[in-house]
Amino acid sequence: MVDLNINGEVIHGIELVIFDKDGTLIDLYHYWANMVDLRVTLAQNEFCFDINKKLDVMAAMGIDAKNKRLFSSGPVGIKKREDVRLAMVNALSDIGVSNIDEKCVEFFERADRASLDCLGNIVRPAPGMRQLIDELRVNGCKTAIATTDKTERAKLAVNALGISEKIDVVIGDDLVMNGKPAPDAVFKILNELNIDKRNGVMIGDATTDVMMGINAGLPASIGVESGVSGREALEKLTRHVIKDISMITVN
Repeated sequence: MVDLNINGEVIHGIELVIFDKDGTLIDLYHYWANMVDLRVTLAQNEFCFDINKKLDVMAAMGIDAKNKRLFSSGPVGIKKREDVRLAMVNALSDIGVSNIDEKCVEFFERADRASLDCLGNIVRPAPGMRQLIDELRVNGCKTAIATTDKTERAKLAVNALGISEKIDVVIGDDLVMNGKPAPDAVFKILNELNIDKRNGVMIGDATTDVMMGINAGLPASIGVESGVSGREALEKLTRHVIKDISMITVN
């Protein structure tokens, strides 16, 4: 077990730390801006629309390219892959490209394959990520990831970060009945690792991450400002809000 120091408050007796992936362990905007750009570029090449329309489609999918951030409402980085794909379908329809549901499935799959060649550049670690993971492991605390991404994609990202052997369980939305903020992923992780919920914490950048931890009955749900939700939104749900995971001390 470990004790976690969060803003001077100590959370005692923790056996498991569950992380969100995007915006918590990795740079949120860099990852998803690149992935969405890959998807929309495939559509642009096939249907020949201009850069302004491309940016409109990316915005509908959740990328604010002008301010280099994600929209807090998503869908990318917040909601399921299918919701992001549907947003792309609807945005393309708005610019005159219709009946392309199957095409968008193809664009997503092709972008996934293309990203494998550059995943090391797309996936950037969040500040303090490696140090925190190492400190938790050295002190006997297990670690897991609960993400809205597909499990296979999440594992590829973890591998690109070089921490595969340090993460005990990775659970994507495809492995649970209900996604965030439902507690399904947390319960699945607790069950697989045989850990009582009283000895686990959740760390994430989105309000849905924090709510998932709360809904699961964990003793603490920690919000980080390094992703999609700001401090004000996070503080409405939890008193544990920090700039990023580098602010967490392990004792």
